[in-house]
Amino acid sequence: MPASDEAPEAVRLGTEHASQALELAALTRPGPFGPRTIELGEYFGYFEGQRLVAMAGERMCAGALREISGVCTHPEFQGRGFARRLMVKLIRRQVLRNEVPFLHVMRENASAHGLYERLGFRNYREAVIRVVSLC
Repeated sequence: MPASDEAPEAVRLGTEHASQALELAALTRPGPFGPRTIELGEYFGYFEGQRLVAMAGERMCAGALREISGVCTHPEFQGRGFARRLMVKLIRRQVLRNEVPFLHVMRENASAHGLYERLGFRNYREAVIRVVSLC
């Protein structure tokens, strides 16, 4: 478990931030992210002025397993440690709640994969993902 919360200044995202979160997710493509995704768990973000520049949160829960989701940083703000600090915050909160953090990452996303490994995550299984939507 992380020794401390490395993102105490991160803002808890609420429904008032949904449009900005959706815009950031559309730009960075962290995986499936819809207009109400931030209602599925606790999401936190960093702002530059009024602009959401990084976020991470929770989505799916299965028993003690809790997914970390929507980890993304605007390209202009990458390399500043925002994603790592947000993830440490979420990991710590989950472990304190006796939950086991897990996540999904696309094979091609080498930078995210490296970050997750440095934070202690290990590959468990590679799966085929199919996204189906109504047009």
